[in-house]
Amino acid sequence: MPMPGTPLFPTFKPIELEDRDVFRNLFRAYRAVTSELTFTNLFIWSPHYNFQWSLYKDWIILLCREGEDGLCALGPVGPSPRVEVTRMLLEWMRDEKGEGRPRIERADERLAGEVVGMEGISVEPTRDHFDYVYLRDDLVRLAGSRYRSKRNHINQFLRAYSFRYVPLGSEHIEDCLELQEKWCRLRRCEDDLNLLGEWEAVREILMCYESLDVQGGVVTIENKVKAFTVGEMLNDETTVVHIEKVDPDIPGLYPVINQQFCENNRQNLRYINREQDLGVPGLREAKLSYHPDHFAKKYRIVLAGK
Repeated sequence: MPMPGTPLFPTFKPIELEDRDVFRNLFRAYRAVTSELTFTNLFIWSPHYNFQWSLYKDWIILLCREGEDGLCALGPVGPSPRVEVTRMLLEWMRDEKGEGRPRIERADERLAGEVVGMEGISVEPTRDHFDYVYLRDDLVRLAGSRYRSKRNHINQFLRAYSFRYVPLGSEHIEDCLELQEKWCRLRRCEDDLNLLGEWEAVREILMCYESLDVQGGVVTIENKVKAFTVGEMLNDETTVVHIEKVDPDIPGLYPVINQQFCENNRQNLRYINREQDLGVPGLREAKLSYHPDHFAKKYRIVLAGK
């Protein structure tokens, strides 16, 4: 039985904090593996992508907008099979919303496997959106020659600074916001819509930190926050890292906050999902340098024209 206030298809509503339990229960049952399918991710990025949601039978339907590419959807979340609901959604976007190229973005491998081969529907991988998934033990131990440069950066940092790593709490929020503002000034976020969207997402996750089902950590130097990170459980064996920011004036902080968060957060987990690189060359190089165990692959599902 839908909860009071639940939008029923074809009525949609923006994602709000009060919707958390509906999403969390459905995502938990679905056992998501891609970073988009957490309430936190959808909530903090909602202003940027204009996410709207609706309930269609047993499935959550999510609409979004990606810049000048217009209306799109995420894959229906709920029980399999999803052939019928996927075709219905794509045809509804064409017939009711006037989309000339109705599409689902960032569909996970499970959904892609269900609909591949359907008449009039194409399925293509989108490498820029593949999530990087690492073995937690690899990111904690940083053992072997392939992680030598990471260990060297951490050791250089340790020779120069004395630090503390502690769980992120309400007392750190103001410092984290100041650090993000400094980062944005140096990167000129106001000139880049993607960086501006990220700044809004960081502010949202920090301001709503205690209301979201997330865990974070900070690195402090002389009692001042110099790095912070926030993640949450994605499934029973995986944590997804949503946010990671450091003071750009201090070299070595990225490998330090990464290693410390993995070591101190939920030691029983097997994997760390560090999200996608969006096709940004420097970000791709950095993520590959940590040697992912595998990718959580994503796909674009497109309805052919009439």
